[in-house]
Amino acid sequence: MTNQEILETAMRQSAEDIGCRAEDFRSEKNVLSPFQLGRNARKYLEEPITCNLVSYGSNVVAASIPETMDVVSEYVKKFEFYRCFETPNMNWLNERLSERGHKICFMAEYYLPDIDRIPSLSCAYQTRVLVQEDFGELYRPEWSNALCSKRRHLDVLGVGAYDGDKLVGLAACSADCDDMWQIGVDVLPEYRRQGIASALTSALAREILNRQKVPFYCSAWSNIRSVRNAIRSGFVPAWVEMTSKPANIVDEMNR
Repeated sequence: MTNQEILETAMRQSAEDIGCRAEDFRSEKNVLSPFQLGRNARKYLEEPITCNLVSYGSNVVAASIPETMDVVSEYVKKFEFYRCFETPNMNWLNERLSERGHKICFMAEYYLPDIDRIPSLSCAYQTRVLVQEDFGELYRPEWSNALCSKRRHLDVLGVGAYDGDKLVGLAACSADCDDMWQIGVDVLPEYRRQGIASALTSALAREILNRQKVPFYCSAWSNIRSVRNAIRSGFVPAWVEMTSKPANIVDEMNR
């Protein structure tokens, strides 16, 4: 699998997630599309979704429900595409969405592996590959980034680091879509800053690629520790998203 094939896979998936065409992400002009969650969209995406703005670095593709399409259209015409994901411009959009009962909800940066940069990293602890059957007793708070108790059936593969019999670090992936598996990683606090996270993440990325799937990694732009781990593990920034939902859902999250 080449870097180009990996990128094309991600763009096809993003198109399925919002209802546009994969080639829209390569345009030099911003693209508007009616929002539609595809049948093969990422499994953790939940409606209602008001709008989703996605950029792979050339433009912004903005998908919206009819109620807010005029606001979203004005927004992507008013600001340079990459500034659509910045404050204070986001405040302009949020104020107008709020007038119609919606708010900006999520922002995230996504990473894809660079085939030529995935390192073979080691750490001071024994590591081993884990499969779904090994996760049964691991759905605990300390592994909540690597595993998701609400979607256990999607957790398919992992790499663990062990201090003797004690699991001290875990990178695992969920089969969130047909061709792409998302990586999450946790390390026990007393074992951090020893290179465990990057050793596990890079090893899991290679295991996923060996299974002809595309690994991807997501982080809040402000989570510097997570971003550094992605880069050390051979991942590079690939696309960004900003999602709006009805205001009552956002308000409930903040309670």
